Amino acid sequence: MSGSRRIIGRVVLAGWLAAAFSGFAPIQAQEVNRLSITTGGVGGVYLPLGSGMAAILSKYIPGLTATAEITSGSVENLKLVGAGKADIGFAMVDAAWDAVLGANKFRHAMVNARTLMVLYPNRMQIVTVQGTGITRLADLRGKRVSTGAPGSGVEVMALRVLEAMGIDPKTDITRERLGVAKSVAAIKDGKIDAFFWVGGVPTPAISQLAAVPGIGMRLIDHAEALDAMNRKAGPRYTRGVIPKIAYMGMDASVANIDVWNILVASDDLDDETAYAIVKTLMEKKPELVAVHRGAQNFDLKYQKIVLPFPHHPGARRYFEERGLKF
Repeated sequence: MSGSRRIIGRVVLAGWLAAAFSGFAPIQAQEVNRLSITTGGVGGVYLPLGSGMAAILSKYIPGLTATAEITSGSVENLKLVGAGKADIGFAMVDAAWDAVLGANKFRHAMVNARTLMVLYPNRMQIVTVQGTGITRLADLRGKRVSTGAPGSGVEVMALRVLEAMGIDPKTDITRERLGVAKSVAAIKDGKIDAFFWVGGVPTPAISQLAAVPGIGMRLIDHAEALDAMNRKAGPRYTRGVIPKIAYMGMDASVANIDVWNILVASDDLDDETAYAIVKTLMEKKPELVAVHRGAQNFDLKYQKIVLPFPHHPGARRYFEERGLKF
């Protein structure tokens, strides 16, 4: 991707930031620049939320056309941003730590990037249906299980859960590697017994599964794997709860494991552009909440969590103007 596509022109933004940012007043753009946002697969949260971001950035930043691109998720997004083939992308913090350290999926592709903002907590969801005999993690042995799409953060986290429980994905399960939409289709067709997914709650594809009459969708409590995961990978994960109101038919809340999402940017993204993106997304939050309620977590108080990538200077400037001290 050329620099003109990846980096928004300072000529357009400089005049706008100086004259119009206080009220988002439109001015005549001198040129149209394009910004790519790498998201995730169909049926998850990254894609609709990223599409909402693209629409809002295109609406409120003169001279900018942003587009959301379908990918397999965090790992691919980080590699694309790191290689300069995408401007910004969604990523889970655990995958981002691997990218910084050159570990696991990034053994041959360490990533240099910057954090634009902390987004919302991703909730691991282990999904099954009635008739599989799966009521706890140990019951996954001998079953047909999808661990997420290749190159996704879901896969990274799923394999860590299995490892923490002493379940070998090569020998103890029949492993599939499907995204959430394909996992839902496979479990409805009886081709798999369970699947892992990490995303915002509710995840659209899982909501659709829960609404199928007679299927008896249920989530598996898996918080017991948390301590072992953090001992092995570092303190990347936290205990969470998926409330019983999250999906149709749930009869109780489920303990789960959370990991935060961040929006990362290429090192080449200029400071004024980064500032404009963060300011717009933070200050147009209600419009993003209308897309997905996970955007309710776009909050100053979460911006100081320990991050694998430091904040982009432009993003840091915006947060410091809002009173944060880093």
